[in-house]
Amino acid sequence: MFKIAILGPESTGKTSLAMSLAKHFESDWVPEFAREYVEQLTSDYTYDDVCNIALKQIAQEKHFENIVTPTKQFVFFDTELIITKVWFEYKYKSVPDFLTEQLKFGFFDLYLLCAPDIAWEPDSVREHGSDREFFFDWYKNEIEQTNKPYVIINGIGTQRIQCAIDALSILKKQL
Repeated sequence: MFKIAILGPESTGKTSLAMSLAKHFESDWVPEFAREYVEQLTSDYTYDDVCNIALKQIAQEKHFENIVTPTKQFVFFDTELIITKVWFEYKYKSVPDFLTEQLKFGFFDLYLLCAPDIAWEPDSVREHGSDREFFFDWYKNEIEQTNKPYVIINGIGTQRIQCAIDALSILKKQL
């Protein structure tokens, strides 16, 4: 089973893409835990809150680490630790050692990096609508440091989904 990370700046269609790909390939997807966590807070999030989010993301990865399901080709993760690492660096200027260590394991087979080429949709947890290109470039740089393959996903609506499906078809042929 291929483990696919979907990441990108805020409001770039990560959740919609994860759900659409899981449906298309009849596979599992792991929802973004950070959104769920932050939405339930009654005050601003803290460094410790982001640590809790990172630990949950690691637990989600570990859950799928050794699962072999012949009927499912993929599992899609709606966000992953690179975004959390950037979040730590940007907001707190410090990344916990446990997160840095976990990123060294190279859990994912492919990264789908969503370009900020769709309209910004504000909501209660999004913070950086005007900085999406900045974060896109940062995530791209972080992915490149993993030495893992990645594909930039762009386009609107079904075009965006097809871009990802095409990338996944190529991955299956290569591995």
